[in-house]
Amino acid sequence: MKSYTKYLWFNTKKRREIIHLTNDVEQAVMESGIKEGFVLVSAMHITAGVIVNDNESGLHEDIFEWLEKLAPYGPPYKHHMTGEDNGDAHLKSILVHHEVILPVTEGKLDLGPWQRVFYLEFDGRRNKRLIIKILGE
Repeated sequence: MKSYTKYLWFNTKKRREIIHLTNDVEQAVMESGIKEGFVLVSAMHITAGVIVNDNESGLHEDIFEWLEKLAPYGPPYKHHMTGEDNGDAHLKSILVHHEVILPVTEGKLDLGPWQRVFYLEFDGRRNKRLIIKILGE
C-alpha cells in the first residue's frame, strides 16, 4: 500500500467562510499516483470542518444559518471563561465533523454528480491547516 500526504493552509478574511476544495483534492489524488484507495480530507483545527455537498451559494447560506441557530455566536458559553470568544465555533465543528473519507477509483476522486468538497471555517482570520491523506495502490 502507498500513501501520499499534502497540507493546505488557509487564513480567511472573515471569521466564517466556506472554501471549495474539490480541485485541490483532485490535484492531490493525481499527484499521489494512487489508482484505487481512499482520500481523507481533515481540518486540523477544532473550530473548522469538512463537508461534501452541492456547490450552490444559497445552500451554503442555509448551512451557515442552520448552524447559527444550533450554536449561535455570542452567548456566554462556559468556554468563554478561558478568555476565548469562539465557543460557538467548537460546537459548529462538532455538528459538521472535521473530516470526510472519499473513494479513489481508476486514479480519480470518485464523487457523485453534485458532490463537492468544502472546508468550513468558523473562527478564521488566522492560519489554519488541512491535511489530505491518500492511501491505496
